[in-house]
Amino acid sequence: MAQARTTSIRTAAGKAASAKTQSGTVADELVTVLRDTVVSLVRRDGPDLSSRQLAVFLTCYLQEEGHTVRGLAAELNVSKPAITRALDRLGELDLARRKVDPLDRRSVLVQRTLKGAAYLREIRSIMGEASAPKKAEKETRAGRRAA
Repeated sequence: MAQARTTSIRTAAGKAASAKTQSGTVADELVTVLRDTVVSLVRRDGPDLSSRQLAVFLTCYLQEEGHTVRGLAAELNVSKPAITRALDRLGELDLARRKVDPLDRRSVLVQRTLKGAAYLREIRSIMGEASAPKKAEKETRAGRRAA
């Protein structure tokens, strides 16, 4: 009975180690895709966004609800002036614009733009290209294991 429990513990430990290795591999792949995407964005003709500007941009474009400077600051856990600076840059590039809320003139709404939507499509395309070799490599490895 003790031997069966020891074997069971070893099996569980082996599975946990395997899961940890797999999640580490996934994380490594995601970091590589992120790096390749950022490098592609930097190399192409067009605006370079800081990580904060990119975080504000992606938050505005990937979440459907309306955004305010105050709400973005709370969600990203940064100061309102930091959001304002990021939005200044996004506004210069016509990737987002600010508008005073007509219902509450103290509040500033963040609006999407057509150029911003095109930029998001470009990011998605670059990320797809960056992740394609990783997917092909993973499928090749899985095919070898199955054979």
